[in-house]
Amino acid sequence: MKLDLHLRMARKKKKSLRIIPWIIVMVVFAAGAFLYGRNWWLERQAGMIRYREFGIEIPTKYSLHGIDVSRYQNVINWDAVKAMNVEGVQISFAFIKATEGIGSTDFHFKRNWRKAKDAGVVRGAYHFFIATKDGTVQAKNFIKQVKLQEGDLPPVLDVEQTYGISKTVLQQRVKAFLYATELAYGVKPIIYTNADFYRQYLKDEFEDYPLWVAHYLRPMAPRIERDWYFWQHSESGRVNGIAGKVDFNVFSGDSIQFQNLLLK
Repeated sequence: MKLDLHLRMARKKKKSLRIIPWIIVMVVFAAGAFLYGRNWWLERQAGMIRYREFGIEIPTKYSLHGIDVSRYQNVINWDAVKAMNVEGVQISFAFIKATEGIGSTDFHFKRNWRKAKDAGVVRGAYHFFIATKDGTVQAKNFIKQVKLQEGDLPPVLDVEQTYGISKTVLQQRVKAFLYATELAYGVKPIIYTNADFYRQYLKDEFEDYPLWVAHYLRPMAPRIERDWYFWQHSESGRVNGIAGKVDFNVFSGDSIQFQNLLLK
């Protein structure tokens, strides 16, 4: 009897020892699930989620995401850009550099302009402003190269440096570019700049123009006092079809507001 009792106790002990690793696994799994869920909730509360595929944190409160590109992104596979979809986040629009100054055209503009449309990515063209040059002449350079069509975004003026000229002269030349461009396309151009530059050089003079603002390291919105249409929130994103890093943007409104912005 004592032998049977010892055998039964030994078997129970052995069985218990076999169960312990499973209990440990379950505890570790439960703890991991708890931490994952907690981090998921905290990310959404903070307004940003990090996507491994995109390589950056992306604001959660916006539904329309886009990129901006130039020759620095080299040859782009726009079909791959359009096809990328990570948990519902995909590239809906792209701003493409067209021109710079009074005579320069981006090397990849024509290809990007054509291929983006073919892939179904809503496209917009921008001009990089050289403040030391005449604004009207710069506008002519842009207008000569960019043939906007129905469904395209309005033209964009990228102004972010003074090149040493005064604030007054800068504003005069920017106004000349905007006037000539609006006259040519029949729509108000969008101004792109960073939040600090706008505050120092453009504030109060260009409030009627749609704004695309660059401001990084903010979870919910750029730090700027006026309304904006687009926010460039990162310069180090990654997208399928593009070899290097790329700027990421969001649109401030919903899909209906976005459609209303496009050329008719």
